[in-house]
Amino acid sequence: MMKLQFGPVLMAFMMLLVGLSGCIFEEENTSSGELFAVFSFSSSNENIRVGDTVSFDASSSTPADGSLTYRWDFDGDLSVDKTGKTAEWSYDSVGIKMVILTISDGFGSSEQIRNLTIVDATAVAPIAEITQYNDAEDCEDNEIDESTKIVVWMCHYDKSQTDRDVSETTTISLDASNSDAGDPNEYIPDYDWDLDLNVDADNDGDAENDVDLSGESVNWNDVQPGEYQIKLNIVNSQGLVDSDTIKVYVSYAAKWSDFEMAGNTSANNDPNSELDFDVTISYDKDTGNTIRKVVAELTYPQQDDGCIDTVPGEESNCRAQLEIFAFNEDDEEGGNTANTGLDQRDDGEDCDEENDCVHLVMSSYLFGDAENDNTYGDGDWTFDIRNDKRNTLQVESFVIRLVYV
Repeated sequence: MMKLQFGPVLMAFMMLLVGLSGCIFEEENTSSGELFAVFSFSSSNENIRVGDTVSFDASSSTPADGSLTYRWDFDGDLSVDKTGKTAEWSYDSVGIKMVILTISDGFGSSEQIRNLTIVDATAVAPIAEITQYNDAEDCEDNEIDESTKIVVWMCHYDKSQTDRDVSETTTISLDASNSDAGDPNEYIPDYDWDLDLNVDADNDGDAENDVDLSGESVNWNDVQPGEYQIKLNIVNSQGLVDSDTIKVYVSYAAKWSDFEMAGNTSANNDPNSELDFDVTISYDKDTGNTIRKVVAELTYPQQDDGCIDTVPGEESNCRAQLEIFAFNEDDEEGGNTANTGLDQRDDGEDCDEENDCVHLVMSSYLFGDAENDNTYGDGDWTFDIRNDKRNTLQVESFVIRLVYV
């Protein structure tokens, strides 16, 4: 079948673009909406071999209002091979093939150009492998048994009272040294890491091939507590590709020890009568970054040394009572420990006849969509410790855990 031919002016323009593969190009137009050409492609094999059928899809192009026409040039010869929003094509020779998508709304047009590498039918593909690892123990010295994910705990058990903000980050080591080139005569020149599989940073229609880091072994810096899925994309010296994905879980625990809570009296203006601890919590189902639970644990003496009841005959004021309250960024109360009786504050290894332990455990669903009933949303939260008694108290410890795994 004879191909339709582009005009000579457009042909000259396209010849200037041949060496700039992988970019998106737009012509000036007078249409009412912005034209943006973008397409994806797939085949039964990740590496496209001679004779494979490749499926092309331009449905992500905009505007998606039915006004567009689509023209495909699958071999870079500046002629139309097929039309339509989707199309299929196969190649009968090896090499790098230029694919050009042109969309138009009748007033203007936009193009995207991408290169496809076609390999011999007998070529051996590489094998991508991300090295899995985990911390031996969590922050409570509990053994971690994991074989498919990267699991890391950030343990900050020496926080000062003046630093009541959970803001630390960590570095995740990523290693692809167990990857294989596929053929002993080949090697792997490119190791590319995509750290966010929900964002198409290079606008090429594929959200899982962005190059956020490059190298066989790299450090991913400034990682906040959270749940992540990342991808390794490799290319061997023959141009064949492979990929591997892995889940990364970064949990966090902070501990403040031996600090003072001022008494709760109307005449007391001491800022330490209430203490706020600021935490950022992630709950995003779309990205898979979803916290499992948040735990706040407070351990304090039942009676401070030297306490003397000042009102004989009344209930002892020396029996300490501290509470934990949790508030979201809209100052809505998401939970508290006020219903935990004084005789029930014994859930903890440091609790005995001298110490009380009170825990506030908040399940994942509480941090879901704040517009739903009984949920409060994620983001910035505040955990507030309050002293319900008049006497100053020397607290043994306060711990906050953000559990993502």
